[in-house]
Formats: sequence, C-alpha cells, structure tokens
Amino acid sequence: MNLSERAKAIWQSGVDAVQGDQAVISQLSIEDDCLVAGDIAIALNDFDNALVVGGGKATAAMAAGVVRAIGGHIKLRGRINVPIGTATERDLGDIQVCEARPPGMNEPTELAVAGTEAILADVASASPRDLCITLISGGGSALLVAPPPGVSLADKLAVTRHLSGSGASIHELNTVRKRLSRIKGGGLLRASRAGRMLTLVLSDVIGDPLDVIGSGPTVADSAAPGEALAVLRKFDPDGTMPEAIYRHLAAEAERHTKRGHTTKGESDIVVIGNNAAAVDAAGVRAESLGFSHAMDAATGHEGTAEEVGMRLAEVAVAMLRGGPSEPDCLITGGEPVVRLIDATKRGRGGRNQQLVLAAMIALSNNPDFTSADRSRLVLLSGGTDGEDGPTDAAGAILHESVWQAAESLGLDPVNYLHRNDAYHFFQQTGGLFITGPTGTNVCDVRVLVIER
Repeated sequence: MNLSERAKAIWQSGVDAVQGDQAVISQLSIEDDCLVAGDIAIALNDFDNALVVGGGKATAAMAAGVVRAIGGHIKLRGRINVPIGTATERDLGDIQVCEARPPGMNEPTELAVAGTEAILADVASASPRDLCITLISGGGSALLVAPPPGVSLADKLAVTRHLSGSGASIHELNTVRKRLSRIKGGGLLRASRAGRMLTLVLSDVIGDPLDVIGSGPTVADSAAPGEALAVLRKFDPDGTMPEAIYRHLAAEAERHTKRGHTTKGESDIVVIGNNAAAVDAAGVRAESLGFSHAMDAATGHEGTAEEVGMRLAEVAVAMLRGGPSEPDCLITGGEPVVRLIDATKRGRGGRNQQLVLAAMIALSNNPDFTSADRSRLVLLSGGTDGEDGPTDAAGAILHESVWQAAESLGLDPVNYLHRNDAYHFFQQTGGLFITGPTGTNVCDVRVLVIER
C-alpha cells in the first residue's frame, strides 16, 4: 500500500472497531436468564417484551445488534429514527424504521417530528411488563425532535443553524436544544411507562457526558435554570432569533427556578463505544503496518477546525525533521467547531475538510516545509459517521497530488478556507474522502503519516 492507502486503512480500522452492531453485541448478552449489559444484569422473567426505541446515525446498526444479541430470548418490537440508507439490508425484525432525513443534512425535519411523536406514544403506552431499550448515537439530537407548544420546527432550525454557525460547542448547542424539546433532557424517560429502561449509548461527544449525547433523552437535564437563555444571548447579542424561542426559554428558566426539573426514575445507561476506542483501534492497525505511532484522543473542547489543522501542521513538520526514533504516525480524535461566514458568501464544507485545508495552508507557509516534503506526508481527517457538514464526504485527505492539482488549476486555498468552501477545493484537487454512511458515529479521527 502507498502512504495514502495506509492512512485510509488506519482510519477505517478505528471506525470498524466502533460499529454500532458490533459494539452492542460486545456489551449485550443473555446469561442465566438475565439480560447483561456491561455491569448491569436485568432478570428477563420480570418482562414479557422489550420495546426498542431511539435515534441517531448509528442507531439502525445498534438495533440490528440488539436483534442478533437477544432477539431469540425476548420478544422485540419498537421504533427508531435514522438517516436514509443506514437501515438498508439490516435485519431489524419488528423494529420499525423512520428514515427521517437524507444523508448530509444533519438537521431536524417534519418527518423526524412525526417519528418522534410516534416514539413518545409508544413509550407512553408501554406497560410495567415492558423493558424499554433506548439506543442513542450521534445525530440523535436532529433525529429525535419534539418542539414544545408555541415553538415551531422552523424556530428550532433557525436557532440550531445560528448556534452552529457561530462556533457554539456541542455542550452549548445541546444546552439550548434540550430546553426546546419534549424528548431531550430526560423527556423520553419522563414519558415512559415501561417497567424499566436500559439505554445503550454510542458516544459522539468528547468525555462521554451522558446528558449531552443526543441531548440526553433519558438523562435529567443538569443545566442550571437560565443557562440555556444565557447561551443563546451569548451567541445572539442582538436578539435576532425568533421571539418565541426567547419567550419559551425565559418561561422555562422561571418555572425550573421555582419547582426544579424532575425526571421520573432513572435509566440504566451503558456507553458501548466512543472516540477513544476508535483512536486506540486505529493505533493497533498503525502498528501492524509498521508505523511507530503516537495517539491522542481529545478530552475537552479542541477549538476551531482551523486551529487544530494548524497544530497538526506544526507537528507534521516536527515529525518530518525528527530522527528515526521519533513517531512517523500520529492518530488523534476529537471534534472541533467551525465558524461560518454569512450564508450569502459561504460555500460548502465541514469541519474535517476545513481542518485539512487549514493544515495545507499552514504547511505551505512554513519555511521548514519544502516542496519535496509533499511526497512524504499524508494527512487524513474524517467524521467516523461518514458525514462532514452538509456534504457527501466524510472529510478530506491531503497528499502530494492535491498540491499539484491546486497549482495546476491556479486555486487559492486561502480564499476557499475563508469562504468555508473546502469541499469545492478538494473536489477539484482530488482530496475528498468519501465513504458513505459507516454505521457508527464517535466524532472524528485524524491520521497523519510520514515517510522517513
């Protein structure tokens, strides 16, 4: 394999290790008439049925894992909201699928609202003899959508787009989204009349905060009263967002200050996979390919995609100039943010494409990086779900031919970066990394490899 092929193989091994179905099967089993999930054991004779519900980019794969792991031991039925195409050719038995959005559009839709209302109705009509198994993965916030009275889907979309485009972190974004929903922030658990709830989580948030992943539909909202309102005001100082949003958040803050925010009971929760697991698995593959590798999975907010790209460019130069005992492969994981320019000037792209383009520019501007070094380096950054922003690419890969194509076409990478148009830059230069839906979602994995 050439250097680019090896980088792709390393990335793919990380993704394969956290596939939704395999992650469920590794954690869910039947032992001595008990359903065992991680360290939790649930006696099956307490239940007649298992109601499977949930939403996310990897939820169809997770549901298939549930069917394979326990379908022969308890009657399964249910309903899940997933992106189009992710449930194709999967054996889901009596679990109904709502394909709630097309690929590359990670936003709520009216179909997602309808599917969510059906899920809420299912759990509300459950009996004490039902075990509710909730499957949550990244993208669940946009797929499990139940606006409160007085707030429209259009209002929620406006707020989500504004916060995402203003550089809000996933924690800040979900702090607001939870207070604009009847299912997020423990809403699904409050609605359930099942005898017990087990939640399986494939984490797409650094640090695995359970109340943030998928906006925590089975976890009580831990945000302080008024925190959501404060986040919105931080990113909307001029008050341009819909008045209905401000009215609702103000009323929520006042109500929770007076009475608190209660959640009925608790859900047993097991994290079945995360970004660190993907990075570790990628490292194992790198070693098998003969690389001396280093790994770093982020544990907190990384900053912007441009900042991460520039840091990786600095590390790349150090690796190129290092001795034979220094690492020749760096694998990192995380999820930076992108600050978007005005929509009238904006192109297409995602954080991984933006990151790689920023790294390319930083390398080009580094006096210690020569044109000869271009053939000795490959940088790949991709979303483990196979999606990067509103595009059909998982991310981008930088190799020598990308530089050659950019120069041949007379493209200015700085211009594309400033316009958030990395997609069209890499589309023209052969640097798009396209995988299609992967069946998982645990943030991003980046692979930097060099030739000594």
